[in-house]
Amino acid sequence: MQTQPFQAKIFGADELLTIKEASDWASAHLGKNVTPSNISYLIQYGRIKKIGENGFTQIIKQELIDYYKSYNGNREVSWKDQLGADLNWALSFDQYKEAETTKHVHRLHPYKGKFIPQLVEYFLDEHTDGFKKEVCFHKNDIVLDPFEKNVITNN
Repeated sequence: MQTQPFQAKIFGADELLTIKEASDWASAHLGKNVTPSNISYLIQYGRIKKIGENGFTQIIKQELIDYYKSYNGNREVSWKDQLGADLNWALSFDQYKEAETTKHVHRLHPYKGKFIPQLVEYFLDEHTDGFKKEVCFHKNDIVLDPFEKNVITNN
C-alpha cells in the first residue's frame, strides 16, 4: 500500500495536485492545452511553490487557481496601474504560451534575464506600429549581439 507524503496530511489530499493533475486541471480551466512542462516552468520560475521531492512533486491547487486568476486579463490592468497607461501591452507577448517564447535552443538553459525571441524580432523587423514609429534595422545590417551564443538575433 502506497502512503501519502507528509505534505498531503498538512494541506489535505484534495488540495494537492501532481504536475500531471495540475496540467489537466489548468487545461480544463483555461480551455487550452497546458502541458506538464508548462506547470514545471511555473514551479521552476517561482510562480507556484513545489511541495515534495523529485519524483513526487506536488503543488497546492489554490496557488494554481490564484496564479491563473491574476493572469486572465488582470495582469495588463495591474501593470498599467504600476507603470502608466501608455504601457504597450503588445510587447508583453502575453498571448504566447511558454513553449512559443522559448524557440530553438533558447530553452536549454533557464536564464531568467533572456529576452524572448519575439521581442528581439519585434525590434529587428521592418514593420512599424503605434509604438514602433520607425524602422531601425534593415536586411543585411550588422547587429552587435553580445549574447550571440543564446541564438536570439541569429534566427
